[in-house]
Amino acid sequence: MNILLSLILSIALGATPSVSWKLSPETTEKTIVLEAQIPNGAYLHPLGEHYNAVHLEFAPSESYELQGKPYDSYEKTDYKGETVATGSYKLYQDIKLLKKKAEVECSVSWQVCQGDDCYAVEEKEFKTELKASAAAKESSGKSIWGLILEAILWGFAMLLTPCVFPMVPMTISFFLKGGDDPKKGRFKALMYGLFIVLLYTLPICLIIGLTWLLGGDAVTADIFNWLSTHWLPNLIFFLVFMIFAASFFGAFEIVLPSKWVNGADKNSGKKGLGGVFFLALTLVLVSFSCTGPIVGTVLIESTEGEFWTPMITMLAFSIAFALPFTIFALFPSLLNKLPQSGGWLNSVKVVLGFVEIALGLKFLSTADQVYHWGILNREIYLAIWIVCFTLLGFYLLGKIRFKHDSPVEYISVKRLFLAIIDFAFVIYLIPGMWGAPLSAISGYLPPLESQEFVISSGAVSQSTKTGESEPATVSLPGAQLTLAHGLKAFDNLDDALAEAKKQAKPVFVDITGHGCVNCREMEAKVWSDPRVQHILREDYVLCALYMDDKTSLPEAKWVTTSTGKTLKQVGRANSYIVKERFGVNAQPNYALLSPEGELLAPIRGYDLNVDAYIDFLKKGLRP
Repeated sequence: MNILLSLILSIALGATPSVSWKLSPETTEKTIVLEAQIPNGAYLHPLGEHYNAVHLEFAPSESYELQGKPYDSYEKTDYKGETVATGSYKLYQDIKLLKKKAEVECSVSWQVCQGDDCYAVEEKEFKTELKASAAAKESSGKSIWGLILEAILWGFAMLLTPCVFPMVPMTISFFLKGGDDPKKGRFKALMYGLFIVLLYTLPICLIIGLTWLLGGDAVTADIFNWLSTHWLPNLIFFLVFMIFAASFFGAFEIVLPSKWVNGADKNSGKKGLGGVFFLALTLVLVSFSCTGPIVGTVLIESTEGEFWTPMITMLAFSIAFALPFTIFALFPSLLNKLPQSGGWLNSVKVVLGFVEIALGLKFLSTADQVYHWGILNREIYLAIWIVCFTLLGFYLLGKIRFKHDSPVEYISVKRLFLAIIDFAFVIYLIPGMWGAPLSAISGYLPPLESQEFVISSGAVSQSTKTGESEPATVSLPGAQLTLAHGLKAFDNLDDALAEAKKQAKPVFVDITGHGCVNCREMEAKVWSDPRVQHILREDYVLCALYMDDKTSLPEAKWVTTSTGKTLKQVGRANSYIVKERFGVNAQPNYALLSPEGELLAPIRGYDLNVDAYIDFLKKGLRP
C-alpha cells in the first residue's frame, strides 16, 4: 500500500525517475547492445532471478539466431544486501546472422526503483537492420583507409617503444659523421629512410606471396617468433648496443670493413651507402620485438583471404615508421653547418652511451625471461639502471670526465636542467628495488613477478619470483604459474577448462609472452587497477599461454599440427593452439571462454583503457 501511495504521489508531483534506453553504436552484426542511463538516486535490478529484473526478449526470426543468453555490464551498488545497477547500464545479446540481411526486433522491460519504492514496469521496443555484407567490415573493424590510418599511427607510436627508441641516438651519432657535403648528407638521409621502408615492405610482400601460394602461415609465424624471442638474435642485439656504447665513450671508432665500403660502390656519389644500409637493417631487425604485434596483425589478414591489403598496410606502416628516423638523419647533416665549438659533440656521444647501456639490457632481459636463465631479474636490471643514470648525472655535473672531454669550468643552464631530470629519474627508480610498480617504464623492465624481494602494504615478502606477497586466496589446484600482482594461472587450456567446470566460472585466457613489451604495460597499467584484479581473482579461472617460452614439453603434451608436424616446445605449441583456436598470433590478446570452451566475447588486444577493459571482463560474467 505504501509503495502504491508513493507511486501515485510521485506521478502527481512529476518526480518519477525516467530511464532512457537507446540502441548503442557498439551494436554489430554479432552483438546487439542496448544502453541506458539511470538517473541519480535511482537503480535497476540487473539481469537475474529477481522478480523485477531487467528482461530482454527477441522476436522469432529465420534471419538470425541467438547465441547464448543475454548479459550485462553496469556500476554495481549495494542496497540492503542486494546488488543493484546505477549510472550507466549496458545489455548485450550475441547473435548469428543466417541470411545476408536481417531485421532484428527486440524489447526490453525494466522497473526503476528509488529507495524502497519501485515504480511501474516499463517497456521499449527496438528494431534494427543488419546486413551480412557489413560483417566482413566489422570482422576487421575498419575499411582499407581505416587500416592504413591505424598503420600510420602505429608507425609513429613505435618510435617510443623500448626496442626502437635506442636507435635514435645511433642514427644521430652515425649521421653526425656524414661529412662536409650537405647534398651527400641529405642524399644518405633520404636513402636511409628508403632502405627502412624497403626492408620492411619487400620481405613482407615476399612472405605474403609465398604464404598465399603455399597455403600456410606456420612458417611466417615461426620466423617472426624466432627473431623476437630466440636467444641468438637477442644476444646479438644486446652486444651491438654495448659495442655502440663503448664507442660513444671513446674506446674505439666503429668503422665498416674496407671490403664493405669498396664493395658498396666505387663511385664517389654512392660511397658510404653500405653503412647506411647496415644501419637501416639493424634498425629493422631490432625493432621486430616491438613491431611484432602490428606485423602479426597484418599477416593474419593475409591468411583470411586478403592479399593486397596487408601489403598496402605494411607500406603505410613502414613509411610512418621511417619518417622520424629520416628527419633525425637529415638534422645532423644540417648541424655540420654550425660552428664546432668546444667538445659538445663528444658530450652528446657520452650521454648517448649511457642511454645505450640502459636500453640495450632489454634484449638480454628478453632472452633471460624466455629461456628462464635467471641471470637478470628485476632487481639486478634496476640496479644497473640506477648506477648507469647516477653516473650520467655526475657526468652532466662535470664530476666524471672521459679521455676526449674538455674540462667543465662551469655548468650551463641546459646541463643543470638535464642533471636535475636525470637525478629525479634515479630517485623514481629506487623504490622499484623493493617492488614499486614503476608503471611509467614498465615496458622496459622485467616483469614484476621476477622480483625476489617486495615490500607490499607494509609487509615484507621474500619469495622465489612470485612478484608480490601472496594474496589472501586459496591457490587453485594444479595452477602452475604466478602472473603479475600474484595472480594464479594454469599454463594450459585443458586444465583451466576442467577447473572452470568445477567452479562454474568462465576462463580468462592471457595470450602473452616473456619478451612482450606491451604485455608488461598492460599488467602494470591495467591489471594494477583494484577493480580488474578483483574480477580476475574472484570471477575467473585464469590461463596464461606464453607464445615464446622455449621450455621443452613432456612427450605426453606434444602437439601435432594439421600438417603432421610435432611441436615439442611450450611456446611453439601455444602459438599453434592460439592461432588455430583464436585466429591471432600477436601478443597481448585476451579471450573469455565458457567452461565448455565457447568464446564469450570478441578477443581483446592491447588497450590501456581500464574502464573499457572492465566492460570487456564483465561480458564474460553471464548469469
